Amino acid sequence: MDVAVVGLYLAAMIAFGFWGKRRATTQSDFLVAGRRLGPLLYSGTMAAIVLGGASTIGGVGLGYEYGLSGMWLVVAIGTGILALSLLFAGRIQRLGVYTVSQMLELRYGPGSSVLSGVVMFGYTLMLSVTSTIAYATIFGALLDLGRVPSIVVGGAVVVLYSTLGGMWSITLTDFVQFVVKTVGIFLVLLPVVVVEAGGFGGLADSLPADALSLTTIGGSTIVTYFVVYTFGLLIGQDIWQRVFTARSPEVARWAGTAAGVYCLLYGVAGALVGMAARVVLPALDARDDAFAAVVEATMPALLAGLVLAAALAAVMSTSSGALIATATVFSQDIVARLRGRDPEAGSEHDHVRSNRLYVAGFGVVMIGIACALQDVVAALTIAYDILVGGLLVAILGGLVWRRGTNVGALASMAAGTVVTLVTMVVVGDIYANEPVYYGLAAALVGYLAGSLASRPTSQEVLAAWDRRLTGDRPSRTPSATP
Repeated sequence: MDVAVVGLYLAAMIAFGFWGKRRATTQSDFLVAGRRLGPLLYSGTMAAIVLGGASTIGGVGLGYEYGLSGMWLVVAIGTGILALSLLFAGRIQRLGVYTVSQMLELRYGPGSSVLSGVVMFGYTLMLSVTSTIAYATIFGALLDLGRVPSIVVGGAVVVLYSTLGGMWSITLTDFVQFVVKTVGIFLVLLPVVVVEAGGFGGLADSLPADALSLTTIGGSTIVTYFVVYTFGLLIGQDIWQRVFTARSPEVARWAGTAAGVYCLLYGVAGALVGMAARVVLPALDARDDAFAAVVEATMPALLAGLVLAAALAAVMSTSSGALIATATVFSQDIVARLRGRDPEAGSEHDHVRSNRLYVAGFGVVMIGIACALQDVVAALTIAYDILVGGLLVAILGGLVWRRGTNVGALASMAAGTVVTLVTMVVVGDIYANEPVYYGLAAALVGYLAGSLASRPTSQEVLAAWDRRLTGDRPSRTPSATP
């Protein structure tokens, strides 16, 4: 029965891919869902993309080991979405671009898009890979499949529906995945395992006293979560590409805020599930086994299938979002710029066809790297550190400081990336806090020094930037979607 439930879920995802294919007739449709999502679809898909395998399987694992303070990873993610939505999403939505690097070029003038595109490409590709690897846990528990077959099965479904309809397919599947996650985690898994553990009173009686502390995981770890993940979500292409799908600045701001609040609740729920799993199954060898193990131990087949489908939904939403972000950055910021070609030039049919090929091609690459990669946490840590250390200052600086210049942005990106990587080598521990902190400091110094030492950005560039911020851009006005 549980296999049947998950099989039905996978078939539905592919069906939504074909449905999305009918709507993806232009480049805007394929890459940003026509920029017409309303609050319901937008909030659901935004929550879906940020709450992946690390937030679901990993969040339960952190709750298993550290108790309530295991929530901080997902809380940091939710804080990032709240900050992005309340502070920047309205302005970002008005720009009418496809990538973060195009925003930098609008703000500073030509010259920064290729470097920022390369950094962002590395981040989105590694994010898609690490999300894909999580299929091994789910299909291993469900079908007793090996690691590689599990990755191939899960990855192939994501690549298929993403290639068919691009962001429209991903939006439709993500919304279904959001509903499945909500039902599976909040309405099924959480109450069942808490009752199995003896209720909240049983948790308090059975667990060590520090399981109820908010700081058991460690103050430095909590700070690092906020620096890396909150800041990373402020500037990640996978997140910005969802902001570009909103039909208005108001939708991006307030529906995004609702998604951020949902993420905070999801973090608490995951930690509580992990705590209950520790009571029910106190002798697990690895904390990341807690999710699948407690589902198997406490639920009948039908409910187990629904909850495993919820975990699968979490992984697929992040994987598909990162995959289309990888293809978008590569085509818009790297290939088009190196060829000196306008990304908007050409027929809509050709745009959709080429973007499908990029998504399919990088989908194969994603699956191949996922099958070969061993230390996924290390890879994701490197990707996030480089993203934050290399791009945060230039991106946020462009949004809040008019004196920032192209020279300053390039100096910031180069200094932040190099110092982050060098510090990793010198410290000898990629999990250390120093690389991202030193990288950010170097990026800030480079940005301020480069901007103040160079001529201010031309008035023509700033005037064009100001027009974009007011929403003055050529656009179609298709019907809105709820």
